[in-house]
Amino acid sequence: MANLWRSYQALMTKYPWSVQIVTAGSLVGVGDVISQQLIERRGLAHHNVGRTARMMSIGFFFVGPVIGSWYKVLDRIVVGASKSDAMKKMLVDQLCFAPCFLGTFLCISGALNGLTVEENITKLKRPPAQPTSQQQNIYLLQQPLYSDYSGKTLLELFLGCYVTGWAWLGLLGNGAVPED
Repeated sequence: MANLWRSYQALMTKYPWSVQIVTAGSLVGVGDVISQQLIERRGLAHHNVGRTARMMSIGFFFVGPVIGSWYKVLDRIVVGASKSDAMKKMLVDQLCFAPCFLGTFLCISGALNGLTVEENITKLKRPPAQPTSQQQNIYLLQQPLYSDYSGKTLLELFLGCYVTGWAWLGLLGNGAVPED
């Protein structure tokens, strides 16, 4: 396992953009598999491979590039690696970036699943579901990693693993969460 981790770090150092995109796409796909198999309990016979492929494409072409670019911008907006700087980064991220990112993620997911523009707008107008509060709790846990600038590779992997926790977003985007 240590060798695998060192290999990942070496690749991340040499090809950060590509590795981040591949990691994000792969882990969004894993998140959808977890969603379908453990949360929805579809079983392998009823697994929607097309949905997993669509979710992976969102990871490859939206999540990876957007989050990677955002963290570069955020590092320029809030310079430093202290705990105070980490808190500032978290606030800017959660207040400015997260609402736009989540809305766009849900719209892209809805569009790829055949929702009309009106259906997407209706979905976005619903009160926020559980993922938002869970997202913020998990985000707070990552802040010690972010405050240590030398742990950038660890942060990138953590963010990739965090993407798998987006099974909830996958459920929301795919209409699998029942409306109240």
